[in-house]
Amino acid sequence: MKSIQIAIDGPASSGKSTVAKIIAKDFGYTYLDTGAMYRCATYLALKNHLTEADIPSLLAELADHPISFGKAADGSQLVFLGDTDVTLAIRQNDVTNNVSWVSAIPEVRQELVAQQQRIAEAGGIVMDGRDIGTVVLPRAELKIFLIASVEERALRRFKENQEKGIPTDLEILKEEIAARDYKDSHRKVSPLMAADDAITFDTTGVSIDEVVAFISEKAKEILDKE
Repeated sequence: MKSIQIAIDGPASSGKSTVAKIIAKDFGYTYLDTGAMYRCATYLALKNHLTEADIPSLLAELADHPISFGKAADGSQLVFLGDTDVTLAIRQNDVTNNVSWVSAIPEVRQELVAQQQRIAEAGGIVMDGRDIGTVVLPRAELKIFLIASVEERALRRFKENQEKGIPTDLEILKEEIAARDYKDSHRKVSPLMAADDAITFDTTGVSIDEVVAFISEKAKEILDKE
C-alpha cells in the first residue's frame, strides 16, 4: 500500500502534536516532533549562554549533541541530545519563552529542516510544526493547518504544565502564547502560515478524537485514490 506524507501545522497548543502522534500510530507511520528539535536547539543555546550572535557555536553544539528520539516504557516519546534525556528539560518555561528567537535563526532552521527532510524521504511520515507544509514538506499529499483561540490554547498548555509539575500562571500563559503567535507569524524566515493547499481546521471546542477523525478521513480519501 502506498504511504503518504502528512504535514500538520499550527500555532502553539493548537493540538497538532497530540493529533500527529495518534495519526502516526493509527496509520503505522513515523512521527517526527519538529517542535522538540527546535526546543533542543533552544535548550543548548540557554545552557551555553549563546545569543543570536553565536550562531557558529550553536551549530557546533547541535553537531556535538545530535537529536534523537526514543520511547518510554509507557509508549510516550523521549527526546535525547546525544546520550542525555532532555524530554522534560525542553518543556520548561525558559525554553518555551526563548524558542521563537532560536527557531528564527536561518542557519538553525536550515540545519534542522535538512535533518527533517532526510527522515521524511521514505514517506509514511506525520510531521507537525509551523512551516512543515510550506517549507519542510512542500510536496506532502495532505497538509492540515490547525487553529484555536488563544484562551483555549492557553488552558490546554496550563493543564499540560500542571500534569508535568511545571509552575504556570494562566493569565501570563495567555500573554506568552499571544506574543509567540506574533513572533512566529512575523519572522522573516519560514513564518507561521498555512500553505496555499492546506486544509484549515479550527479546533476550538473540538475534541482530540474529532480532530483525529477529520484528518484520518482526509488521509484515507487520498490513499483510496492511489
